[in-house]
Amino acid sequence: MTRRRTAAAAALLALLLPLPLAAAGTAAAADAPSAAERGRPAVELPRPTGPFAVGREDLHLVDRSRTDPWAGSGPRELMVTMRYPARRDTGSPAPYLTPEEARLLLVDRGLDQAVPVEALAGTASASRTGARPLAGRHPLVVLSPGFTVHRATLTALAEDLASRGYVVAAVDHAYESVGTAFPGGRVLTCLACDKAQETGMRAVSDNRARDVSFLLDRLTGPHPAWRHAGLIDRGRIAMAGHSIGGASAIAAMAADPRIRAGVNMDGGNATPVPATGLGGRPFLLLGAQQRGPGGNASWDRDWPLLDGWKRWITFDGSGHFTFSDFPAIGEQLGLNDPETPLPGARSVELTRRYVGAFVDRHLRGQSRPVLDGPSADAPEVRFHTP
Repeated sequence: MTRRRTAAAAALLALLLPLPLAAAGTAAAADAPSAAERGRPAVELPRPTGPFAVGREDLHLVDRSRTDPWAGSGPRELMVTMRYPARRDTGSPAPYLTPEEARLLLVDRGLDQAVPVEALAGTASASRTGARPLAGRHPLVVLSPGFTVHRATLTALAEDLASRGYVVAAVDHAYESVGTAFPGGRVLTCLACDKAQETGMRAVSDNRARDVSFLLDRLTGPHPAWRHAGLIDRGRIAMAGHSIGGASAIAAMAADPRIRAGVNMDGGNATPVPATGLGGRPFLLLGAQQRGPGGNASWDRDWPLLDGWKRWITFDGSGHFTFSDFPAIGEQLGLNDPETPLPGARSVELTRRYVGAFVDRHLRGQSRPVLDGPSADAPEVRFHTP
């Protein structure tokens, strides 16, 4: 699929999704010591900060009421990774990506000659398959990734939230990544990459909003699809997304009142905030350095329409992929981007801090002064009040 994209589609993707890892760093990656030489995995995500272990379970959901908008046939399908607070010393380590998912992602990023597939696929994380859940009811956070990239790219954030007592559902929307494994040995590629040229990106975020409503039906309805659905507090649900996933948080909140709060991590608002607002529900715009006022027309347009608690925050030295796992992974592989000098570990730390504080405040009612303005220990963080 990647090799057959039209020139127009490639141009659109270049604007939406600049390469997360600098091509100049490929030689460094090739010369980096192997995992065996270092005696540990080639890549390790930062450890979660909460007190709980992190359980993981993957779900395959099929919405037979909808025809897939990109394939033009067959039902709409989702792959979802559920993470949840779990008991320590239970379960087994979970994979980051399948080898084929990792290969397709590296090819798409132009890094297939620089980074071994096993280095990316074998990224070590805290998630454990089959871990015993921690009893109780916990708030739910839905995560939606950027266009073309896998839901695994939000693992560091998902694990941190789960370690702090949230249930997290990270969603892959069929045919919107360069490679996602589905049951039956299928790996679905990015049919939407070309078709979004015709439909516009709003079709992507609007379709994702429908996906999320279906997901909530299947997680919180009378016959839930997840065996641990009893962990979810149905009255405390938020959504956060990266890039087009962030625009999808707006679309989903506009369509589904069950979502009490939302976060857009550096996504242009392909689906605008409705003229009537979001019913007073809180929203966080969390962006790269260039996303300050005047840096993105859709944020300038929609800021006055956000009619509840709101913040507009950017990180100095950051880029589009700062809010994903890419900076932490790239840093360990010697693939640093000189145009986004914020270190990988710091990118993860700040993203976790502000998203976590936001959901703590609006799903748990906890005071989080870090959201009230600049902090001495976070000089990279800018609060904007246009």
